[in-house]
Amino acid sequence: MDNHSPALFLGDALALDFLNSVATPIDTPVDWIENGEGLLRWLEQAKLVPEEALESIRAQALPGELDKVADQARNLREWFRTFVREHKGKPLKPDALAELEPLNRLLERDEGFGRVVARRTDEGEVFEFRPMRKWRSPEALLLPVGEAFGRFVCTEDFSNVKACEGPSCTLLFADHTRGHRRRWCSMALCGNRAKQAAHRDRIRQV
Repeated sequence: MDNHSPALFLGDALALDFLNSVATPIDTPVDWIENGEGLLRWLEQAKLVPEEALESIRAQALPGELDKVADQARNLREWFRTFVREHKGKPLKPDALAELEPLNRLLERDEGFGRVVARRTDEGEVFEFRPMRKWRSPEALLLPVGEAFGRFVCTEDFSNVKACEGPSCTLLFADHTRGHRRRWCSMALCGNRAKQAAHRDRIRQV
């Protein structure tokens, strides 16, 4: 697996999926946003930015500009990872608000607006109010990530945020299963490996 492989979306929350854009799923660390092109690919796979906006930004960016934005994205990712790891496993308390000031400063840059559009349904076309955004510069690519962080903080029960129990795995996820007994990022990546390791241990003990 390398950073040109499809990114992992196993967190059951877009904010955690962004944190998981750097991971060690199969022994070797992979960073899907190690450069500007990686950031564009991840945003496209996450469906956070319209394809036409990504193409326009790619075409108009100055040399090295997208790589600088990717560097900002990685810094944002690690800042939010620290916040999530500190607060996961317990309800988020109001006094955590002061720690979120960097996020609020990012969100203040947004140039959002709304548009009435027609959406096709089985019953015909209906009007829909759709949030939009002006993509004036490559730095605007950080805004939908910040928005995902903000929604996550306001809607997720941090008691259900967990780290995968795989020995070398770094993935985080929101446990929305019944009984909240999820232990692995996925059975395919870490769950089956843990079962195989346990099976080998039982054989050695016989």
